[in-house]
Formats: sequence, structure tokens, C-alpha cells
Amino acid sequence: MAFNFSLFPHNARCCELSLNPSSFHHRASRARHSLATALGAAAGTSILLAIVGLTTVAAARDLDGSQVAAALPAPSSRSAKVDDILAQRLAACTACHGKQGRAASDGFYPRIAGKPAGYLYNQLLNFREGRRQYPLMIYMVAHQSDAYLLEIATYFSEQHPPYAALQPVRAAPSTLERGRVLVREGDLAKKVPACIACHGQSLTGVAPAIPGLLGLPSDYVSAQFGAWRTGTRQAAVPDCMAQVAQRLSIDDISAVAAWLAAQPVADAAPLASAMAKLPLPCGSFPQ
Repeated sequence: MAFNFSLFPHNARCCELSLNPSSFHHRASRARHSLATALGAAAGTSILLAIVGLTTVAAARDLDGSQVAAALPAPSSRSAKVDDILAQRLAACTACHGKQGRAASDGFYPRIAGKPAGYLYNQLLNFREGRRQYPLMIYMVAHQSDAYLLEIATYFSEQHPPYAALQPVRAAPSTLERGRVLVREGDLAKKVPACIACHGQSLTGVAPAIPGLLGLPSDYVSAQFGAWRTGTRQAAVPDCMAQVAQRLSIDDISAVAAWLAAQPVADAAPLASAMAKLPLPCGSFPQ
């Protein structure tokens, strides 16, 4: 999950990646700058309020108790404690990921609805513990408990809104064919297993912790591979996806992303249980 708070322009494409490390780090820097700007603005507001408050107190020093009380603003209902309910917690998630986690309309933030609860929970932990680098997410989950994060992950895993219509994919037939081969068969020479070997024959994921790969824009998929290659996205050791990303060429990654983005989603439900053995040791899915 990721949280926006309107820090980025609507058409910003920070998650798009040319797979050039300097380009990726530049976009990450922009995200950090946006967060710092927002926090700075909040701090400035607090300082201004403090100055106003001190001025009021100074002016009231010559007043007696009743006059001071009369000068103070009446208590506002807005200062009442906010109820800690699930709907309140989810508001920050759906502000970016869409109602029920169905994804943002521009593809900037991914669909989280229907992803296995274990996968979503692992990603929240990865953000909190510094294995994934995205400033807004890190800020939002930094002080949340395991139970709090698991509750959010479980909720979104149980949501199944319809998928958005497929967007046109601009890729040459040869690129799409290369993507199909990598997804369905892998590349033995590069020691890259087929995507379906872990993510399921239907590519809709495997409970409890392997995500589906369909319904994601090609830019987003490419960006995640780029993040694994540059180390800004990591998982529990051994990090199997980081190994795969390092073994694929940039053209391979573009091919996989394009082919996946072009596939319709027939049955989005993840498989109920894992395969007997994964082709690579994977710390996020111990066996």
C-alpha cells in the first residue's frame, strides 16, 4: 500500500522506471522531498499556532482568572478523540489505492484487493522495517503494531471488486512472445524459473503469501523489477525475487511486464495452498 495525501501531481509517474538506477534514485529523491515539504509545512503551521498562543498568553498576563477564561476559545467538538475503528484506518489506504483497494485509475498505485493476506502483511512489515523504500508508506506504518497491520491486510485480502478494463499495451509481437515464454517456461540458461512456478498456473497468486500478477500496469511491474535490481525493494532473506530480477535483462523485464499487462483476468482468486516446492528458496514463503 501507498499513501498520497496529494503530495504528487495526479499525472506523476514516480513508479515508472527506465531500469536506470540513477533515474530510479532521482524519483525516490523527489518522493522524499515531497514528504519533507509536507512535514515542513505542518511544522510551520504548528510554529505559527504556538506564536499566536504565546502572544495571547502574554496579553492576558495582566488579566484576572475570569478574564483569561473569557479570552480563551470555547472547546471544539473537533478536538474530540477519533474512534479507532477499521473504517478510520482504511481511509488512508483507499485514498490512494481506490475503494476496496481496486487500484488508482491511472495505475500509479497498484491493486491490493484480493491479494493474499500474508503477502499484504509481509509488504507492510517490509515498509515498516526498511526493506522497502517508499517514504509515504514508511511514514504511515512506522509506529503501527503487527496486529494493526494484519487487520488491514486481512480486510483487503477479502475484497474482490471487479477488475478495470485492460489498457492497450504497446509492444512488438516479438516482445510479447518473449514475455510469454519467460512467464510460462522461464529461461533455463539464465536460471530463471517460470513465473507460474511460484505465482500459480493462472497467475492469480497462492495463499497465504504469493501475490497474483494480473491486473497490474506494465509500468508498475517494470518499476518493481527495477526496485529489486537497485535494492530499494527487498524481502526476507533469501530474497528470491531479487535474484530473478538480477538475472533478467532490461529487455526481458519489459517483455514480462508487457505480456502480463495484456492478459485478461478470468478467475482472480488465489490458489488455496502452495505448491509442493518452490523453484527457489524464498524467505517470504518459508517451506
